[in-house]
Amino acid sequence: MKYSFEKLEVWNDARELTKMVYSITRTFPDDEKFGITNQMRRSAISVSSNIVEGSYRMTGKDKSNFMTIAYSSLMELLNQTIASLDLRYINEDQYNEIRNQIEKVSNKLSALTKYFKSLQHNVITP
Repeated sequence: MKYSFEKLEVWNDARELTKMVYSITRTFPDDEKFGITNQMRRSAISVSSNIVEGSYRMTGKDKSNFMTIAYSSLMELLNQTIASLDLRYINEDQYNEIRNQIEKVSNKLSALTKYFKSLQHNVITP
């Protein structure tokens, strides 16, 4: 049995982003283990986790709030990715790969947030 969130394209795209981030951060310096490596991984996981949590809230307002939190984590990840490029922990190709996936998730999250906001106080079953 699949849960409803597993059918969401945006969740699957966020899941792919998480795999990318974990793979790329494996090559970061050891002294960054509790720094940017940890931050990037937490941000990536936060995106998909908030999509899941929001998908099980009962009102459009609650759902859109969690999508907004997911979007904020996504933008945090973008900032950390830019910093990783500046610090030369990743190369241009890796940067572009992550950035393209971030944009893909961003577009879908924005659309989903807008949809849930349009429902406002309606009770929605998962």
